Amino acid sequence: MRLGIVSDSHGHTELVIPAVRMLESLEVDRVLHCGDIGSPEVVQLFKPWPTDFVFGNCDGNQAELSKAITEAGLTCHQEFGELEIEGCRIALLHSHDQRRFRDALESGSYDLVCYGHTHIASIDEHSGPHGTTLALNPGALYRANPHSLAVVELPEIRAELITL
Repeated sequence: MRLGIVSDSHGHTELVIPAVRMLESLEVDRVLHCGDIGSPEVVQLFKPWPTDFVFGNCDGNQAELSKAITEAGLTCHQEFGELEIEGCRIALLHSHDQRRFRDALESGSYDLVCYGHTHIASIDEHSGPHGTTLALNPGALYRANPHSLAVVELPEIRAELITL
């Protein structure tokens, strides 16, 4: 299975459209949005896929976003998502809550931790007493140079950053 990972769209549909086109060309099966969604219009752009969303620190309109996500038939995890896809345990969060982010990384409960907030793309392995966790920040669709997203192959957990 191929996951598309995006973050920090901040309501800028004109910047999300190229990301959506890239996700289509990469033939992803599912999308994870790591927060700072920004607007219901952004949510609509992800309707072609099963998409999981979490809120970020700039998502002050959570009730409106939650309603838009649910009405689009997509999944809203509020501020923290725990998923199991292809036998892989995945945490989905924005990472503005540093304690929660650190706990997810260090818990050994997840094979993959997908996060946003920093607007800096990165892929890092974290070894702990309970095994290795891959921490993935896809970068940002807004206020980043360059704009980027990520693709993860499951169950291998092979991650790649894609520049837009």
